[in-house]
Order: sequence, then C-alpha cells, then structure tokens
Amino acid sequence: MINYARSLADILIVGVSTDELVMSYKPQPIIPFNERLQIIEALKTPDIVIPQHSLDHSEIVKKLNIDAFVVGDDWFGKYDYLEELGVKVFYFPYGTGVSSSNLKKTIHDSYEANLHSQQKAKPVTVKHETE
Repeated sequence: MINYARSLADILIVGVSTDELVMSYKPQPIIPFNERLQIIEALKTPDIVIPQHSLDHSEIVKKLNIDAFVVGDDWFGKYDYLEELGVKVFYFPYGTGVSSSNLKKTIHDSYEANLHSQQKAKPVTVKHETE
C-alpha cells in the first residue's frame, strides 16, 4: 500500500496510528507505537512519517496541504468526507489473509499447542531419592 501511495505522490507522508488510537477500535497492538513508527521510518518509500492521533483527518489534511489520501479498503467509505476538502481518496485493496488479528491468533494457538504438548511430556510429579 505504501508503494502504491508513493506512485501517487511527490511527497509521501505516512501516518502511524498511536496505541491509544488503535485501542479505540480494536485490541492493543502487539508491536508498540514507537517500534511501529521506527519500522515505517526505516523504509525508503515515505518522505515523512507522522503519528496519527485521530480517525478524523480534516485538520491534518488542511495543515499539511494533502491532496491524496490512501487507506486500506477495510475502511471503504469512511474517509469520503475528505473529498469535500479537495482530497482524492484511494481505498487500497488489502487482499485476503492480511490481518494482524489472524496473525496474533495463529501465534497464540501455536504457542498453546506447543505448551500443551510440552506439559504432557513432563512427569506429573518428581520423585526425590534420599541418600
């Protein structure tokens, strides 16, 4: 999605949602905000990376003179209001299987299965021999 956005922009600004913002609509992110910010900053594609504190982008669009906005199509229709501000909104298709929630569930289930398997392999009690 970032590469797609890059193709639309002279200057690419990428917003990274703060933990507080994410938790306003889903569970706490596994990767903390500062680490997610550093990951995006490490990419060569964005020119500027900013924290995203709100789902309402009206003020930041005006302040930074943004004329194109790219977001995943799981938010389809949510940002149409930006078009009233002269911003072209692009909903990028996510594709099947791209889900941090599914990834967390897979990791959790794998961990639980491995833990259960290890617990079965260990003896229930340990006998101590006396000398």
